[in-house]
Amino acid sequence: MENVQSSVVGMDPVWDRLINEAHVAVENEPLLGGVVHSCVLHHSSIEEALAYRIATKLASSEMSEQILREICDEAYAADTSLAMAARADIVAVYERDPSCHRFLQPLLYFKGFQAVQAYRIAHWLWQQGRNDMAQMFQMRISEMFGVDIHPGAKMGQGIMIDHAHSIVIGETAVVGNNVSMLHAVTLGGTGKDDGDRHPKIADGVLIGAGAKVLGNITVGMCSRIAAGSVVLHDVPAKKTVAGVPAKIVGESGCATPSVSMDHYIDR
Repeated sequence: MENVQSSVVGMDPVWDRLINEAHVAVENEPLLGGVVHSCVLHHSSIEEALAYRIATKLASSEMSEQILREICDEAYAADTSLAMAARADIVAVYERDPSCHRFLQPLLYFKGFQAVQAYRIAHWLWQQGRNDMAQMFQMRISEMFGVDIHPGAKMGQGIMIDHAHSIVIGETAVVGNNVSMLHAVTLGGTGKDDGDRHPKIADGVLIGAGAKVLGNITVGMCSRIAAGSVVLHDVPAKKTVAGVPAKIVGESGCATPSVSMDHYIDR
């Protein structure tokens, strides 16, 4: 396996860095050698490593690790955008989370990253019309990570969900690229309406902890939603909203709030 890894050095910078960091991790903490080898060093690509990690986390008496691994392998082989999104997500977490100092951390330890990658497989299944299997994934993701993302929801690349406890994202929600959110965020509906009933979050949005965005509304590009807010109406681009119900309280404060992760409101 080492020969396979070395033969592709430079072709996949994210994977190359994961391999290098994994070797250092084993040197620094030999007792974790088995975990690091199983999750990273035994694999020849990031796709294989992700499939293994997802399968081991979601396996249960109802669905074996082998079956889950085969499903993940099938998805990564069929849709190269899944692993590309994972690479962007790793970089996003590394750049935005001050507690993340290595690419290795999201893959091994961060449930927000792991939940999003498992959701991506569920969404692929949903797109293939395999709704029951997609919902099996959704159930296990919720049970394992405390993150409930409907497989019908659409999420872009460069997603960072920090802490990732009690996240709820509904079936018709859309989350753009380079969005950051903290724990206890809900992108939900307002009742029992059918059809398109969930929020549309544009690129570059920052959503604070505990915020609830409800209904088929649009949150504009590079806007900010303050922690604990309840958003019931459209939010223009590059604005900050806060309160219950949320109101515009100022500009977004910078060009890319989801990257700066600045939650301070100057009122």
